[in-house]
Amino acid sequence: MLGNVDLTLVDWSRAQFALTAIYHWFFVPLTLGLSFLIAIMETIYVRTGNEEWKKITKFWMKLFGINFAIGIATGIILEFEFGTNWSNYSWLVGDIFGAPLAIEGILAFFIESTFIAIMFFGWNKVSKKYHLASTWLVAFGSNLSALWILVANSWMQSPVGMHFNPETARSEMLNIWDVILSPVAENKFLHTITSAYVLASLFVICVSSWYIYKKRDLLFAKRSIVISAVFGLIAALFVAITGDGSAYAVAQKQPMKLAAMEGLYQGQKGADLILFGVLRSDAQQDKTDNFLFKIGAPKMLSILGYRSGDAYVPGIKDLVDGNKQENIMSTAEKMDRGKIALAALRSYKEFRKMNDKAKADSSLVVFNQYSQYMGYGYFDKPSDVVPNVPLTFYSFRIMIILGVFFILLLMVILFYAVRNKLESKRILLFFSILSFPLAFIASQAGWIVTEVGRQPWVIQDLMPTSVATTHISSTSVMTTFFLFAVLFTVLLIAEIKIMINQIKSGPKGGDNV
Repeated sequence: MLGNVDLTLVDWSRAQFALTAIYHWFFVPLTLGLSFLIAIMETIYVRTGNEEWKKITKFWMKLFGINFAIGIATGIILEFEFGTNWSNYSWLVGDIFGAPLAIEGILAFFIESTFIAIMFFGWNKVSKKYHLASTWLVAFGSNLSALWILVANSWMQSPVGMHFNPETARSEMLNIWDVILSPVAENKFLHTITSAYVLASLFVICVSSWYIYKKRDLLFAKRSIVISAVFGLIAALFVAITGDGSAYAVAQKQPMKLAAMEGLYQGQKGADLILFGVLRSDAQQDKTDNFLFKIGAPKMLSILGYRSGDAYVPGIKDLVDGNKQENIMSTAEKMDRGKIALAALRSYKEFRKMNDKAKADSSLVVFNQYSQYMGYGYFDKPSDVVPNVPLTFYSFRIMIILGVFFILLLMVILFYAVRNKLESKRILLFFSILSFPLAFIASQAGWIVTEVGRQPWVIQDLMPTSVATTHISSTSVMTTFFLFAVLFTVLLIAEIKIMINQIKSGPKGGDNV
């Protein structure tokens, strides 16, 4: 079935979407986290009347505004690509996927765009409490925007609340609450936004540590660090908690992704969670040991994935070849059933055109029997369902290791900050400055696990990525890829330059206490 697909077009379409998403995510987490940090700082100003807190709020608000403006540009392009590059996907599930995106635009973005003007230009023009309310509404609006985007993405990982209509050959929504409140959506939203809060907190700590390192604007820097360290530490701990929920959801809904995350080629009872390891370059599902070396936590993968230390965790071999003892169907059998479903769907539509109701109804019965395997009917061989294991495995380790590092770092920073001893801790200040770029690496690694780990599916078990593209020239996609690469790079460089200039200028009216 995939032999008729232009794989060059698929690859370039994937590359362009990945490029846009990666650049977009440079800006989004900073927006999500800074918005709440600014709201907290302004709340302290309003409650205390201390002008120093107003100065702190306005400084971080300027950096927020720079980031917010550029983030919008990449976000708009990202949403347009669903129509330009992925029209087959949009046709099949546009009624479902489009609903959260529409709500995001109508509700969340409306709140942001309405009150952000007051937040930036309303100082001394509206009351303190009204301005504070506007700042909080911008924070809630930006995070509400993230909610709907992540609900849409989560539905792709675990399609619920829908059914496939053979009359229109489209998926239609049955219950929007099933889509919004699915376990995958709940965990993904909470895990993603709290990781964004950690990143934004580390940004504030990075800049403030630089001020302390340079022995300037010390009162401003120390107060900023205390607020962001508390906020970031709470968020980091919550990231760990929601990570557990996310792992459980992946085990239930995307077992192949879990196997790739752990480099688990052969299923095991009481499977260990690999804390650190190096995969063999010739790792294969038929080999017993695919690691050069590994350090594991005994039975933790079974506990995290199935809430039992003795639970069986299927490996890649089980999911491809099947395992009758564990009641796991082989991919080959799913492919056969998927091809039957696709053939029955074609027959149903042909008999409907011929007004042969009896044969159409008979084809519909066959289709309904095998429709859940429809997506597998597009594959040529069982191994097509295996994602890039090394990339998923190492990205997951990077995310986890850095996540633990951030928790420890934030605890140490907060410990010395409340004791007013940061100035003498030059090494700690250096690591604080370094933590911000590391936070971006951890954040991007998390998305690599999410998106690469679910390949080859654009919609899990329903639609492969290879059949979701628009029928356009691969040259067109290639051309726009390089245009976007240049544009996004220019925007990123411009933001960094503007940010650095603003940081060097520092908060106005500050002292060196």
